[in-house]
Amino acid sequence: MGLRDSSVLLALALALAYCSVAVVGYDPLDPRGNITIKWDVISWTPDGYVAMVAMSNYQMYRHIMAPGWTVGWSWAKKEVIWSIVGAQATEQGDCSKFKGGVPHCCKRTPAVVDLLPGVPYNQQIANCCKAGVVSAYGQDQAGSVSAFQVSVGLAGTTNKTVKLPKNFTLMGPGPGYTCGPATIVPSTVYWTPDHRRRTQALMTWTVTCTYSQQLASKYPSCCVSFSSFYNDTIVPCARCACGCGHGGHAGPGGGCIEGDSKRALSPGVNTPRKDGQALLQCTPHLCPIRVHWHVKLNYKDYWRAKIAITNFNYRMNYTQWTLVAQHPNLDNVTEVFSFQYKPLLPYGSINDTGMFYGLKFYNDLLMEAGPFGNVQSEVLMRKDARTFTFSQGWAFPRKIYFNGDECKMPPPDSYPYLPNAAPAAASQLIVSAAASAFLLALLLVA
Repeated sequence: MGLRDSSVLLALALALAYCSVAVVGYDPLDPRGNITIKWDVISWTPDGYVAMVAMSNYQMYRHIMAPGWTVGWSWAKKEVIWSIVGAQATEQGDCSKFKGGVPHCCKRTPAVVDLLPGVPYNQQIANCCKAGVVSAYGQDQAGSVSAFQVSVGLAGTTNKTVKLPKNFTLMGPGPGYTCGPATIVPSTVYWTPDHRRRTQALMTWTVTCTYSQQLASKYPSCCVSFSSFYNDTIVPCARCACGCGHGGHAGPGGGCIEGDSKRALSPGVNTPRKDGQALLQCTPHLCPIRVHWHVKLNYKDYWRAKIAITNFNYRMNYTQWTLVAQHPNLDNVTEVFSFQYKPLLPYGSINDTGMFYGLKFYNDLLMEAGPFGNVQSEVLMRKDARTFTFSQGWAFPRKIYFNGDECKMPPPDSYPYLPNAAPAAASQLIVSAAASAFLLALLLVA
């Protein structure tokens, strides 16, 4: 095999590796993050079974926000849904062949959504009825589960005759998730309320869904800007950081509105559209979200950074938002002001990643674009004399994620630099030139 053939094979292998990462949605900062959908058959019926379906979000910092999740699948045979508790199918389908009781859904490919809060108690079960909102596991473990109960007919009535549903899909609330096939696993074990007796499901299968930002959108949904106390330069978000002119984030016709225009204050400007299209404030970056990191103060043993998140979308507010930062000094966080903070340890001993999120009922809601569309906090970190420096952009984060999506960073050569960096280089040149001239003069005299 020649060198050229080896290069071609290497390039092909790298391309396949990239594609596989994009499909399965591997996240290096949350390598075990996924959403697992578990079906527990809890009883048999004359023509099928009753199953408890639980959706568990094991992603540390990516949640499902309003308008919530939609889960779908294809039946293996001609199954129908007789009834659902805690959720509902979006369409009933053609149930005309049923003369007596009419099923809840007769579609071969049902799509199921959560119920809204406040539905009657006889339509509720545990962990249901949250409008499809599911918290991130690292932010609110109790709120990271959603569930419903489904009665399936025209199906198998034993472990050997039940055919597993296939082709699972998950919208959360938009695209980005890819689900694997249903897999039979050991039956789930339940404890009675007094913890003196164990029962188990008659049959259990699970489906694992992973998220890929590339599948969700080919454009970023947020950008990052920098500033510092030691340099007057403010590094803005890159121009068109979120894709200028593609219309995905812009208003009607791919436009935007000025923040000080009359339209920004007109009634209905904050009303969401059914298609989820954003209406953005006009900015050079045209991103719905901007994260600004400001190196604020320097002390003898500590330094302080300010983090500000600004919403430029007039039609969207963000509930239970999360911000993830990767920085080597996050292993020595002393205090975080007005945000919650949780270290993330995806690789055990490497403590350079942390999650920020709002205080409940205080700033866990990032309002739509306007005077209240921002949240901010400061973080105090203790210096490590072996690594700490303000030079070469060390004080700025390596990565920023907002609501689980990686933000567009400024180019490294634009980071604010120490004011003595350039003069120091210039002075070295001057000294070298002077020394050369002095030596030359000595030679001429000699």
